[in-house]
Amino acid sequence: MTTDRLLTPLAAALPASVPFVGPETLERVRGAPFTARLGANESVFGPSPAAVDAMRAAAAEAWKYGDSTSHELRTDLAAHHGVTPEHIVVGEGIDGLLGTLVRLTVAEGTPVVTSAGAYPTFNYHVTGFGGALHTVPYTADHEDPERLVAKAREVGARLVYISNPDNPMGSWHGPATLARMIDALPADALLVLDEAYADFLPEADRLPERADDPRVIRMRTFSKAHGLAGARIGYALGAPGLIAAFERVRNHFGVTRMSQAGARAALADADWLAGVVARVAAARARLAEIAAAEGLTALPSATNFVAIDCGGDGALARRVLEELAARGVFVRMPGVAPLDRCIRVGCGTDADLDAVAAALGPALAAARSA
Repeated sequence: MTTDRLLTPLAAALPASVPFVGPETLERVRGAPFTARLGANESVFGPSPAAVDAMRAAAAEAWKYGDSTSHELRTDLAAHHGVTPEHIVVGEGIDGLLGTLVRLTVAEGTPVVTSAGAYPTFNYHVTGFGGALHTVPYTADHEDPERLVAKAREVGARLVYISNPDNPMGSWHGPATLARMIDALPADALLVLDEAYADFLPEADRLPERADDPRVIRMRTFSKAHGLAGARIGYALGAPGLIAAFERVRNHFGVTRMSQAGARAALADADWLAGVVARVAAARARLAEIAAAEGLTALPSATNFVAIDCGGDGALARRVLEELAARGVFVRMPGVAPLDRCIRVGCGTDADLDAVAAALGPALAAARSA
C-alpha cells in the first residue's frame, strides 16, 4: 500500500512543505554554524534568570505530566490582564493555538481572510484543514484593516487574521484603528489578533482588554520578549464561551511542567522584561545606522526585528540574504512582492550586530554584481 492511499484526500492533495526551514537545517546544509542567528525572531537576550531557575527546578519532576489545565499559569495571567482564568487558554505557542482555533472553526471550503505576505503558519493551518484562503495586499508596508474587513464581507469569512505589531514588516496600528476594525467586522466573523510582539509596543499603543468581546481572540506568546521560544508556550485571550471550546480538541498534555514554571517566573520578572525591551530598542537603532551606512533604509519597527529595504526587488533581496548566510549571518525575508524587497534582521547582541555591520556591505556588493 502506498502512503498516499493511507491519507485523506485533503492531506494527499496538500503540498509537501513546511512554513519555515529551521536555522539548524540551514547550518547542516552549509556545514557550519551561523555567527549571528538573527532570522527566527527569537530573543538572543534569553529568558529571565528566574525563569531558568524555575525550569531547572521543575526538571526534577519531568517524570510527571504537566498540569493539563495550566491552572497556576492561567491564574497568574488572569491577574496580569485583569480578566478571569476562564478568559485564557494556554497552548504550545501561538502556532499550536492557531492550529487548534482553525480546527475548531474551519471546515473544507470555509473562507478565511489574511494579508498576502503575512505570517505563513496561519495559512499552513488553514490549508491543512481545507479552508479557502483569501488575501489582500499590504498598504504602505502595513496590513490594511479596511481591505481585510471588505474582503471578509465579500467572501463571508469565518476568520480574519491580522498581526499587530506585524510580522514580517514590523509595522503596527494604534488601538483606535483596531477598535474600528473589530466594530466593522461582519457579524459571523472572528478577528484573530496575533499579538506576539505586543510586549515591544508602548502601553499607549496597545489595544485595551476586550475580554468578553466574542468578535476577537488575541494570541500572546512567551517566545519573543520573554525569551522562551524553545519552551513552546503561549496563550489566547477571548470570551469564555470561545475559550471553553478549546477543551473539545486541544492537546491537554501538550505544555510541559518546565514550560509552565518558566512562564510563571518570566511573567513575574517585570524588570527583566523591561531590560530586554530596552536592549531591543537600542538594537533597532543600531540596525538603522548599519543600514544607513550602506545607503539602505530600515523601516520603523515595534518588534524585535527590523525590515531593511535593499533598494531593489525580491531577487536582489534574496541574493543579499544568501550572501549574508555565506558570511555567517542568518536572516530571513518576506515572501511576497513588494514586501520582498526587504530582508528581515533580528535584534541581537553587540557581537551579533558587529557581524551584520561587517557582512552587509560585502553581501550587498556581491548581490548587486551577481
